[in-house]
Amino acid sequence: MSAPAVLEETAAESAGSLTVVKARHPGRWIAGVVVAVLLAMAVNALVTNPAWDWPVVGAYLFHPSVLHAVLFTVELTALGIVLGFLLGTVLALMRLSRVPLLASAAWGYVWLFRSVPLILQLLFWYNLAALYKQISFGVPFGPAFFSVDSMDLIGPVTAAALGLALHQAAYAAEIVRGGFLSVDPGQLEAAAALGIPRARQIFRIQLPQAMRSIVPAAGNEIIGLVKGTSVVYIMALPELFYQVQVIYNRNGRVIAMLLVAAIWYLVLTTVLSGVQHYVERRFGRGLARALSPTPAQRVRRILSVRRAARRQRPAWGGGERR
Repeated sequence: MSAPAVLEETAAESAGSLTVVKARHPGRWIAGVVVAVLLAMAVNALVTNPAWDWPVVGAYLFHPSVLHAVLFTVELTALGIVLGFLLGTVLALMRLSRVPLLASAAWGYVWLFRSVPLILQLLFWYNLAALYKQISFGVPFGPAFFSVDSMDLIGPVTAAALGLALHQAAYAAEIVRGGFLSVDPGQLEAAAALGIPRARQIFRIQLPQAMRSIVPAAGNEIIGLVKGTSVVYIMALPELFYQVQVIYNRNGRVIAMLLVAAIWYLVLTTVLSGVQHYVERRFGRGLARALSPTPAQRVRRILSVRRAARRQRPAWGGGERR
């Protein structure tokens, strides 16, 4: 028998006589116990403290006025996101343009709308009629074809949607521009050398790769805008926070109604976080790194590890008895 074969047989015999001992990590167990105790204390404080007024929370959580306010909040968020990111994409392309006037105009827009607080922008749009009684449409610096009263054209809902969209566009422009800059410019140079039109270069080559950088930051902005819609309460619009204020001013249950609003904001942001996770997986395909597992995959992995550990326990016990 050759020397390598003898060594392999000896190693196999030695491995068969070894007892597998799992590594112990007492620090992890201690940290887990501490976290579990803190969570149990927090849950106990929420459940046993009568000041939270859970019966009132349950009575108003699905109240028709609250559900209508949640729907209106979602509508405002959708308008702000869709219009904001459409305009933001245009502004990002202008910032990346080789035309100095376009790049400067886009930079000025971003500078202005990021500098003025959102609540001031909403108030300006809400009081536009005080600045301009009528809005005219016609030749620039020339005759007007027709005019519309500002109050008829821009109502409270329109003012809120415009304020949110224009404010969001400034941040979306920087997010989209950062995503475009993350793509290797050599790919665009190769596409241009092949004669691929500029529009196709952007939408078929640059944008799909830029989305890997855009989606995480965009998801963060969308979740922030869901909570930012609460600012429109100054315009007396029936969004979630304003409606909760109306109810607790009537029944005096301040903490319970604030908890109702908090629960609905948690639900909305959780749904958006889940959507963001799957969108990131969608655009993350083809990368060298592995895709992050979905919640269902994590649960299946934990269960499979536990089943494998249970199957191995008898074998380890038999090895120890030998």
